[in-house]
Amino acid sequence: MAQTIRIGGGAKRPDKGSLGKRFARSVRLHWQLYVFIAPIFIFFILFHYAPLYGVQIAFRDYKAVFGITGSKWVGLKHFRDFFRSYYSMRLIVNTLLLNIFGLLWSFPIPIFMAILLNQLNNKRAKSFIQTIIYVPHFISTVVMVGVLFLFLSPTSGIINKALTSLGMKSIFFMIEPGYFRTLFIASDIWQHAGWNTILFIAALTGIDPELYEAASVDGASKTQKIRYIDIPHLMPIAAIMLILSCGSMLVSNTDKALLMQTPNNMSVSDIIGVYVYQQGLGKAQFSYTAAINLFVNVVNFITIMLVNFASKKLGETSLF
Repeated sequence: MAQTIRIGGGAKRPDKGSLGKRFARSVRLHWQLYVFIAPIFIFFILFHYAPLYGVQIAFRDYKAVFGITGSKWVGLKHFRDFFRSYYSMRLIVNTLLLNIFGLLWSFPIPIFMAILLNQLNNKRAKSFIQTIIYVPHFISTVVMVGVLFLFLSPTSGIINKALTSLGMKSIFFMIEPGYFRTLFIASDIWQHAGWNTILFIAALTGIDPELYEAASVDGASKTQKIRYIDIPHLMPIAAIMLILSCGSMLVSNTDKALLMQTPNNMSVSDIIGVYVYQQGLGKAQFSYTAAINLFVNVVNFITIMLVNFASKKLGETSLF
């Protein structure tokens, strides 16, 4: 039993020394497990915690020749410069709209697809369909955008060929600002919706078959089985995925947005990620872009905490 120390009128707390001894004893007894998980701890320490030291450049006028600590401390100057800039509101609004619309359209589709796949009794057909919908996930972003430009070309694209054959005019899809968000979100759904069904299919696979048998005996239809068996079992994992998705409201696929960006659609394609790339790497404004990224991460953290709290209160499902 762990040794305890009395405090004041009788309150007790574990002796810190005893905790250290217990940990050392645990390491001696289960050293193989500690060796097994050591690379994970080292990875997170080196690439997730150690870089936090560099966050302070958001509050300094960072110069590489002076180093981080040698650079001048400027406080919140870079944050003020960003919020006072002409493009700040446009960047925030464009990023938010792209993520909100993307979440509204792309989040339910994997759930719907998983339910449909779960209804297939032919295993070969099910495996074939799963392979088909998983393949687009492995296409690189550069190839994906290249396919969009080829298919939507105003002169040789298959879409505009079909439009002109029907007597309609060609549309400059990749240039018109009104089509940017639609193309961005639709191509993202086509590329990743199938892959995102994996978790939901796994949840449906874990349902006890006796539930379906009992429902069949009671005369339940397929629609009723989906409503009263499938959907309730999917809700916890769906809630977790929704919370995680809401934690990236100010983060978008910068590579894709940058590749799809043209001078004509700049008003809607100019998002925070693209701006940070252009200012940070293009103009070497490291402190300024570090401040923007810190702002983005703080907002995302607050968002995920709020959504997690709401989910816990409403549905008793949360990350923590």
